Amino acid sequence: MIHSPSKMTCENFQSQLAELIGSGLSLDNHPHLRQCPRCRALLDDLQTIAQAARLLLPVVEPPDQLWQQIESAILKEENSSSLQPPR
Repeated sequence: MIHSPSKMTCENFQSQLAELIGSGLSLDNHPHLRQCPRCRALLDDLQTIAQAARLLLPVVEPPDQLWQQIESAILKEENSSSLQPPR
C-alpha cells in the first residue's frame, strides 16, 4: 500500500525504501526525507554501503564476441531442434 509521502511515517517510508531506490528516481526531494533526519541518515548510510559494495569486485566487461557466441549457440540449438522429428 502506497501512502501519501507528506503523511508517511518512518515505518511506511522504510517499508517502501527498496521499491523507491529500485525505481531509479532521485529521492532528494522526497517529502518524508525533507522532514525526517532519521530516514535521511538511513538513506545516506545505504547509499554509502552500496557505493562501497561496488568497489569490492572489479567491473569485468565481457569479450566483444560474447553476444555473437550466444546468438550462434541459440541459432544452432533452434536449428537442431527443428531438424529432429516430433515425439
